[in-house]
Amino acid sequence: LFSFTSCFVVRSKSLVMGENRGPNPDKTLFPLQQEQSLKSGWLKKRRNIMKNWQQRWFVLRGQELRYYKDKEESKMQGCISLQGFQVLKVNPQPEEPNKYLFEIIPGDKVTVNHETFLLMANSHHEMEDWVRAIHKVIWAPFGGAVFGQRLEDAVSLETRHAPLVVEQCVDFIRENGLQEEGLFRLPGQATLVKELQDTFDSGGKPTFDKSTDVHTVASLLKLYLRELPEPVIPFSRYQDFLRCLWTDTSTATMP
Repeated sequence: LFSFTSCFVVRSKSLVMGENRGPNPDKTLFPLQQEQSLKSGWLKKRRNIMKNWQQRWFVLRGQELRYYKDKEESKMQGCISLQGFQVLKVNPQPEEPNKYLFEIIPGDKVTVNHETFLLMANSHHEMEDWVRAIHKVIWAPFGGAVFGQRLEDAVSLETRHAPLVVEQCVDFIRENGLQEEGLFRLPGQATLVKELQDTFDSGGKPTFDKSTDVHTVASLLKLYLRELPEPVIPFSRYQDFLRCLWTDTSTATMP
């Protein structure tokens, strides 16, 4: 409630009172603005009354999606509090195939703001990135947003030695894939990998059965490791591992 109210207050004061609080008042008055941006970029937002499109600079921070007139974020035009919302891709109409649309709408629970937001990206790739980023923010408090999460955070939240997705993939591969030719080299079914990723990111716990393609599970595990913010071998220990390799190599070549 506070996050939505604070956004509304900033919007109201800037429009009604015409206050001039310097080059970036949002950053000086509200600590939330100082949070690291999870994603930012240009999107078009459809106005609810006029139904025309306005280009705005969108910034995803914390549980909020804010939008501005310019890239410098000098004046906030509005704020979408994502708690209780869901994000959906919108299928383009046949007469408008090049519109890459997605929508932020209220979820099953009653929210403070019942408004829906229709947004348009510049490309299909950009639309997919925005939907994925917003989806992770929405589901993070419910045990989702698994992919792209810091490894130590995932272990802490799940109270286990390794994230569930890693345990399930490793157990399945150990039982069904050790004799499989091309393991971790041949790609799995891209559509199924995406579906499994979305399920884990939504807080679900999918299971694999005997009919599941082992290359798909291996691809899912590789995707998880690839999206870690920091590799399994952390940057701070990278040189240490290299020194171990050099030491082992030099020892092996000694007469």
